[in-house]
Amino acid sequence: MRRTALALALTLLVALPLRAQQPTRIDDAAMARAGQLREVALQDDTGWKVVESLTTEVGPRLAGSEADAHAVEWAKAKFRALGYDKVWTEPVTFPKWERRAESARIVGAHAQRLHATALGGSPGGKVEAEVVRFETLDALQKAAPGSLAGKIAFVDYRMTRAKDGSGYGPGSRVRSAGPSAAIRAGAIAYVMRSAGTDSHRNPHTGITRFDEGLQPVPSAALSLPDADQLARLLALGPVRIALDLDCGWNGEYTSQNVIGEISGRAKPDEVVVIGGHLDSWDLGTGAIDDGAGVAITMAAGHLIGRLPKAQRPARTIRVVAFANEEQGLYGGNAYAQKYIGDLRKHQLGAESDFGAGRIHAFTAKVPDYAKDAIARIAQALAPLGIEHRVDGEGCGPDLSPFNDAGMACAGLAQDGTDYFDLHHTPDDTLDKIDPAALAQNVAAYGVFAYLAADADGDFGSAPKVSEPRK
Repeated sequence: MRRTALALALTLLVALPLRAQQPTRIDDAAMARAGQLREVALQDDTGWKVVESLTTEVGPRLAGSEADAHAVEWAKAKFRALGYDKVWTEPVTFPKWERRAESARIVGAHAQRLHATALGGSPGGKVEAEVVRFETLDALQKAAPGSLAGKIAFVDYRMTRAKDGSGYGPGSRVRSAGPSAAIRAGAIAYVMRSAGTDSHRNPHTGITRFDEGLQPVPSAALSLPDADQLARLLALGPVRIALDLDCGWNGEYTSQNVIGEISGRAKPDEVVVIGGHLDSWDLGTGAIDDGAGVAITMAAGHLIGRLPKAQRPARTIRVVAFANEEQGLYGGNAYAQKYIGDLRKHQLGAESDFGAGRIHAFTAKVPDYAKDAIARIAQALAPLGIEHRVDGEGCGPDLSPFNDAGMACAGLAQDGTDYFDLHHTPDDTLDKIDPAALAQNVAAYGVFAYLAADADGDFGSAPKVSEPRK
């Protein structure tokens, strides 16, 4: 469905009569069952076993690769092994980008290797040229057209560490907007200090974009120590870099959103949707980004499904392993487009895509009539060390297109203090996950999903005239 068609569908849906907005309630019996579920989850290792299986048996899962197809088959089999009532896939098509080989080095008097990696979406190419350093993206964007002719632009912006990951916004803009700014100034290639907070010689990859009408140039990220090394050498005088990237776009690929459901006891056609994204970048094994999110939500649904059917929540728990989040929310947009007609049937949504650190806060943006029910969910989460906050953070990247369309949204905020030490690097591996913290996440998602699905009343999902993000 094209964006214009989606907007028309939303407009028509807005015209539907609104349901009566009675207060949404969660009864004491549901709270008691959620408490029991919470304690079981804290002692359960399903989440760990799932992420161990994914990162070991499949490993890195670059969208469009052979491992992507392997991951889809893995997810279908895992949902079935975990006892989900329904398992299916839905196609997601996108351009295919491949990384084959890459290298970077300083040439001349101070010749040495640089640890660098191509940015996703970069073209291949061999370039050797003088480097010009800019401290910020803004400084590069102000460079005069043609001032970098025949040179390589280098943005040396230092991303800040934050528990909520707020430093990533400015850092990721250097990755997404920097190459186009370099091209406008005449540069023949682009390098950047990685968007990360670690001190290891591990470059951070990630998708970049080139503005329409510009001829793309080879674009790469340097590890943070190598960016420091380059800056020190530039302080001594001119520096030349040789950059050799073998990568680029290669047609289209169709992957799959993989979906599993635990059927509700009374309203099986209404759903609480949780999930994570199945793809990863190719440098590590995709443990924290986002094998953990897939494992947390798969395990939460599994534990709810183990309850006697009479104790299951009224609504269905739907868990989605989204395709190709990393290169542009392709799975999330496909989901929003497919289910726009069922938006009101989506009770509430939340995605786990910020690693495996302990959840420390719970937020939800809901109408006034549903706030007491949200407070009840927060009460059940409190024993896990989770604070209720009124300032909502959103429901995760893949669910953001559906949230933009009107789906009610909740956030379970994880401690991301160390997340960007590992994000999109070779260090994103299983050993970085704390099993106890992972179990706390599973318990939180299980409690949240159970109580949201069993609530008497809704949380305000209703169409609004706004288009999902690209």
